[in-house]
Amino acid sequence: MNHGEIVTFLWGVADLIRDTFKARQVSDVILPFTVLRRLDCVLAPTSRRSSPRRRSFKGKLENPDTQLRRASGFAFYNTSLYDFDKLAGDAPHLAANLRNFIAGFSPNMRRCSTSSISTTRSPKLDEAGLLFQVLERFKNVDLHPDVVPNATMGTIFEELIRKFNEALDENPGEHFTPRDVVHLMVDLLIAGDEERIRPPHVT
Repeated sequence: MNHGEIVTFLWGVADLIRDTFKARQVSDVILPFTVLRRLDCVLAPTSRRSSPRRRSFKGKLENPDTQLRRASGFAFYNTSLYDFDKLAGDAPHLAANLRNFIAGFSPNMRRCSTSSISTTRSPKLDEAGLLFQVLERFKNVDLHPDVVPNATMGTIFEELIRKFNEALDENPGEHFTPRDVVHLMVDLLIAGDEERIRPPHVT
């Protein structure tokens, strides 16, 4: 799927939850789940290393954060036993397992907006019988960087934010700058200096 198809696919979640959440709250579900799915895909190749490593360090290291980052290969990690596939495979306990999954992230990730799912939106989704449907939809989109590069992921977020603001009849220009405008601004910024900044290692 290209970025437009991914945005349309994820935006479809709004149709699932619009009877349960106010229009202004829809972004509080879709954006954090998008972040969670991205992290889940990024960690997929190394996720099985972090939980055993954490157990092996228990009682030996006061703060195993550095070792766990090394095990994951990134500046963050998840020590839970879950990923999106395992969460979807245990629907009756999904709400509790999702909280466990989010709590398993390294502290720098737990501070980001994904925590809002477990504390505010997950219980409401669960009570409405929608949590599994939402998670299943996100599970079916591959957001691994090999499939969706970082620049494309940024475009997906911008498109989602634009759609949220349009749905609320707000001015999307307050929160979204079209790519063409960004390119024009950069071109104007470096106009006349192209040759000077072209050589390698010039900052």
